[in-house]
Amino acid sequence: MRVAALQMVSTDVLAENLAQAGQLLSQAAVQGAELAVLPEYFCLIGHHDSDKLAIQESFGAGPIQTFLAEQARSLGLWIVAGTLPLSIDPSSPTDRVFNSSLVFNPQGQCVARYDKIHLFRFDNGAESYDESRVLSAGSLPTQFALPARDGHVWQIGLSVCYDLRFAELYRAYAANGVDLILVPSAFTFTTGQAHWEILLRARAIENLSYVAAAAQGGTHPSGRTTWGQSLVIDPWGQILAEQAQGAGVVIADLDPAHLATCRSQLPALQHRLL
Repeated sequence: MRVAALQMVSTDVLAENLAQAGQLLSQAAVQGAELAVLPEYFCLIGHHDSDKLAIQESFGAGPIQTFLAEQARSLGLWIVAGTLPLSIDPSSPTDRVFNSSLVFNPQGQCVARYDKIHLFRFDNGAESYDESRVLSAGSLPTQFALPARDGHVWQIGLSVCYDLRFAELYRAYAANGVDLILVPSAFTFTTGQAHWEILLRARAIENLSYVAAAAQGGTHPSGRTTWGQSLVIDPWGQILAEQAQGAGVVIADLDPAHLATCRSQLPALQHRLL
């Protein structure tokens, strides 16, 4: 199965971001991708945390979700929509939202939803972030099945950005038979430089799973700089494709036979005791 991790440098203008996402999705489809993954906050990185509240949508309705469904249908793609802000109360906007990753099949149907469980907080004196100011945490791991053209039904586990630091989430996915982990992200430059690649490769190695991580990568209008380095990694921890900075499409082919070989040669998942 060919997977595309789409790297973006999202702005504070929704229409610009949807246009950029549309271009990258088209490029992924032209290059033969079956699954395209957008980064966290693909639809908006504003000047303030609260900016995302103005574009929140009720689950199942809204211009962002309509755009995603139309793109999936017109391009014949499975699309994992990084994250978008979904209202906690479907009847009215609120001052706190879920940071949600939605999965659309090639018929344009939303078939899975994951609300980011772990909310990022970081303060080194020079830069400070606290997602809990405007986000509510999800509580449920989510996976979905993707019947690919290669004949394999890929079991795919969803996660977002800061979740990457919590190995127990991915171990639970491995126990449930997941063989591809998705990590759409907007890592800061500081934390990304220190930890991004090593954590992604660790999650692949310890769970003998493919990992695809679509990232924000560049300097945004707010002045924030995200790390980038969108990656696709194989179950042995080898990087199959990557891009350092800037918008682009990171493409790699996932091989179910290679996955089976890695798990057969090193059956670590069968040796768990705790």
